[in-house]
Amino acid sequence: MNFNMDDEERKPGLKQVIENISSLISVSYSIKVFAVKWQFIRAKFEELLTNLTAIENCDAGENFSLSSTLEKILVTLKDCDDLARRCVDSSYGGKLLMKSDLDIVSSKLDSYIKRLSEIYALGLLSHGYAIVVSRPSISASRDDMRFYIDDLLSRLKIGSVDMKKQALIAFNESIQYDDRYVKIAVQIDSFINYLVDFLDFQDNEVQEEAAKAVSFIAGYEFFRGVLIRAGIISPLIRVLECGSELSKELAATSLNKLTENSDNAWSVSSHGGVSILMKICSNKDSSAELVNLACGVLKNLVRVEEIKRFMVEERAIPLFVKLARTKDEITQRSSLDFLQAMAYGDEPVRKLIVKEGGIRALVCVLDPKSSFSSKTREVAFNGIVNLCFSSNDSLNMLINYGFMDHVLYFLRYGDVSVQELALKAAFWLCGTSDEAKKVMGDAGFMPALVKFLDSKPYKMREMAAETLSSMVILPRNQKRFVQNDQNVGLLMQMLDPGEVNSGNIKLLLSILMSLTSCNSARKKIVNSGYLKNIEKLAVAEVSDAKTIVKRLSSRKFWNILSGIWHS
Repeated sequence: MNFNMDDEERKPGLKQVIENISSLISVSYSIKVFAVKWQFIRAKFEELLTNLTAIENCDAGENFSLSSTLEKILVTLKDCDDLARRCVDSSYGGKLLMKSDLDIVSSKLDSYIKRLSEIYALGLLSHGYAIVVSRPSISASRDDMRFYIDDLLSRLKIGSVDMKKQALIAFNESIQYDDRYVKIAVQIDSFINYLVDFLDFQDNEVQEEAAKAVSFIAGYEFFRGVLIRAGIISPLIRVLECGSELSKELAATSLNKLTENSDNAWSVSSHGGVSILMKICSNKDSSAELVNLACGVLKNLVRVEEIKRFMVEERAIPLFVKLARTKDEITQRSSLDFLQAMAYGDEPVRKLIVKEGGIRALVCVLDPKSSFSSKTREVAFNGIVNLCFSSNDSLNMLINYGFMDHVLYFLRYGDVSVQELALKAAFWLCGTSDEAKKVMGDAGFMPALVKFLDSKPYKMREMAAETLSSMVILPRNQKRFVQNDQNVGLLMQMLDPGEVNSGNIKLLLSILMSLTSCNSARKKIVNSGYLKNIEKLAVAEVSDAKTIVKRLSSRKFWNILSGIWHS
């Protein structure tokens, strides 16, 4: 190795220093003694080499600070070469002395790395000097891509604030352009460590670009462990507390992904994350999107029972019931989702939500006079299903708030997705008590349900038929059902064996079975003009059809049926 000064200026050239470091890195692999210390020194060589490579196009003669630092580095490299030669030859004096000499060299290398960073931070190197490496093409080799990421890393390490920002922007563009760059970056420990450090950077733009990169990498489940091991949780929480609005949203996005694994929930909690997230949700100045993301993180944390209990103690329930009443639909949906997660399998929490006005907030969303979207109404319906359907105690409260009227409205006029949820609600209401069946019959549910009997989705036909079958068990509802001639006629018409599938036949027959206990209903069935549909099904050994025929042919109907069947 040539450790002499430049013959003309007696100054070390940058290229010469880079070559000497590269040579020492190669020699260090052949050293068998003091292996751990040489491993640390080699790592410092590599970091120094990365930093120097980034400014390889700088003219040392035009910058005294850089020239002076390079001169000192060259002297230290000469000492390193001497120590390496003696370790390879085992010609050193004592072990303690050699260890001390290696520690001194290691410390000097640290100081040079720090000094180069200071030179760049103070703007002592013109940006125009730095080589700008273009991003490789989509067909580039992995080595070319690694070289590009290494170059960006160099700028992150020793670049000015503006250069760091530009390097982060370039990295974010690269990982979105080709996800292979993500894999390369996470394999470089220091790269991820720098991203983590930049989350605490004072410059907002640098912090935002770092948060954007972390959020993108966190989207890959396989790489989340790398972020966790780099200590990402704590700085993300600090960003949530003190960052810009964009940085907060990106940090919350990352935490949403990272807390999908409940093992990371404790880390969020231990760094004060729960209180900070709740504070975001209670802050009227927080954007709807940020509140939505914060709710998502809290929803993930609920899966840890101790953290859920802490949320309850911190009055999360009244906070999110209040949010459920806001006019912003994004905030409403996310808060309702959170409340459902809190109540899942937890009766005391469910009762607390009811006590704090949760049911009323849900029913208000379903008011047809309101202007909420179908998506928000779906969330409200699901919330009522999850909060109320396991408890009959909630029925009177729902009826008092007008829930039954809202269900009937959406059965008649709602979008398909909302109608399906309204059918589920009608089915549940019908099963709560005979009194509920009477109220539903009087309100006009049966004509609305009949319209779903020929609905394309089988699930909707099934729920409508089962609800009707349950309702017409009551004599009062039987009479009300047959008051409309079209109801019975439509049922009989839909029983044509050539037009209907077997699943639908069973559902329709279940309704007719209930109706045959009513005299006026039996007359309507016989006079519908479609009685032969029942006969065909009975001949085909459909048991429910045979039972209906027996019921119709008894109690003075035998002669009428015989005349119709043999005409």
